Parts: sequence; structure tokens; C-alpha cells
Amino acid sequence: MMRLRATIALIVALAAAPALAVDCHDMSHEDNTYTVCAVDAGKEDLRLFLDNPQGAKYGHFTNIDTQLTRNGQQLGFAMNAGMYHPDRAPVGHYVEDGQEKMHVISSAGSGNFGLLPNGVFCIREDRADVIETRSFLEQAPNCRYATQSGPMLVIDGALHPRFLPDSTSRFVRNGVGTSADGQTAYFAISQGAVTFHQFAQLFRDALKTPNALYFDGNISRLHAPMIGRSDPGFRMGPIVGIVEPAD
Repeated sequence: MMRLRATIALIVALAAAPALAVDCHDMSHEDNTYTVCAVDAGKEDLRLFLDNPQGAKYGHFTNIDTQLTRNGQQLGFAMNAGMYHPDRAPVGHYVEDGQEKMHVISSAGSGNFGLLPNGVFCIREDRADVIETRSFLEQAPNCRYATQSGPMLVIDGALHPRFLPDSTSRFVRNGVGTSADGQTAYFAISQGAVTFHQFAQLFRDALKTPNALYFDGNISRLHAPMIGRSDPGFRMGPIVGIVEPAD
């Protein structure tokens, strides 16, 4: 009886506990290890960051956190979110708090960004979605925040057609995939060097996201204080993150 009461008390306590803004954990898939952070896109304050109020690029997670602290807030989670030029301006479409700072690039080009199809990560008031660029132009969704990157990793449940199972191109990579209902965004970063094919399989086969987008490689970084991680490194361009009340 005492054990039953203790179990019931534990269940009640867990039910009453506030839900975490983001759940970050390590997982293995096909002999590779990743850190995956699942965000409730319908409830959490998910934003993109590029310039501070003075017009300078944030560049680092700590700079965003310092700015948020002035308003009694903090950065609960963050990740680099798209490719950028040497001056850290976004290569493709970029919208921040409803203001477009860079238009959509729909043509093929050099590098990973131009490896079509590429896509847009679109954050709206009640959901977040990865949308292939041509579909994005057709749908014209009203994104409060948006960042374009490439290539797409998963398109409507299929891997990008240019990905090769026997590729020898391996890097630390990061990206985002979204659930079909737009309520969950899965941000993933590899713990070692992986191919595009392996990274895309993580989203399609393990995370079950119908659409997923590559953010970058080599400079891939994660800020996840709940697991004691905040990666240092070179200055970044666009950054995606969750804003929450300061502790």
C-alpha cells in the first residue's frame, strides 16, 4: 500500500511539474550519435536572431543572452540557423519579427545552399514548418520568422535525390525537421562527422519528420544549458533560439 501511494504521489508530482521548454538528449542512429532537441513550436517563444538593437550582428550565443537578460529573459536553447556571407549576412531568405531582411533565392547555385531543392524554416504564431523553396513561394506563408538554407534533407518523406549512400564527404552537421502538424521542431547536431545521407536518414527514419532542412556543417553549434552545453567558436550569422523568463 505504501509503495502504491508513493507511485501515485510521483505521478501527480510529474503531472504538476512545468513542462520543459525544450527536451535535449543524445541518441544513436545507424552507428552515429547525435544531440537532438525537440521544441514545442505551438507553445514556446521560438525566434531568429541576427542583429542587436545597435545594428551589429550578435555572432555568439552569449551576446543574445546578455541582451535578453536586460529584459528579464534568457536564451533557453539556440543553434546556428542557416548559411551566411563573410559579413555574416544571410545568404537566402530571412525574416525577423515580421520584417524581411533578405528575399527568397530560388535559383540553383554553388555550394550546399544552391544544391536544389533547398528550403525555408518558417516560424508562425502557432507552428513551425520546413518548406521546400518552390512550395514556399507558391504557398506564401505569413512567417513571423524565416530562414532559408540548403539543401533540403528530407522532402515529403524522401531523401534529397542527390545524396549518395557511399559518399565520402563527412562533416559535423546540424539541421531542423518538423512534424507533419507543425507542432514539434526537431533540431539535431551530429557528435561526429557524418554524410548528408546519414544525417537525412536520422530525420526521416528516426525522428519521422516528413521535411527537414540542413543548416550548416563544420561551424555547427548548439546552446543547450539544460544539458550543460554551449559550444564556443567563430562568430555566426542567423541563430534560432527559445526565449524564456530568466531563472
